Amino acid sequence: MVKLFLWVGLGGGIGSIARYAIHLGMLRYFPNHFPIGTFTVNILGSFLIGLFLGLSAKSVGWSDEFRIFLTIGLCGGFTTFSTFAVENLKLLENSNYSGFLFYTVGSIILGILAVWGGFALTKI
Repeated sequence: MVKLFLWVGLGGGIGSIARYAIHLGMLRYFPNHFPIGTFTVNILGSFLIGLFLGLSAKSVGWSDEFRIFLTIGLCGGFTTFSTFAVENLKLLENSNYSGFLFYTVGSIILGILAVWGGFALTKI
């Protein structure tokens, strides 16, 4: 179990560094008010987690450690949006449309409200 946590941590560290590097690179070339770095990371991370999950399902040669390193670690550190996208896809594949709607809308609305609430507490 400890070994898996280390794989997740290693992948997460690499993913976080990659996210920050892409953010800085995008700011350098696209210095506007649209969060293009985050947008790019979210889309790229979603593509990568889909690719990694698909490849791991096809390949019997991938160990659990390697799959966890790539998906939970690397993609999770890169962007949690990729996990959010995978979980939504699973809800849709299972025809759980109400769960999909609640999870998607609830995560976005409640997430924004939670950020606002946390920020508002700092002003008291």
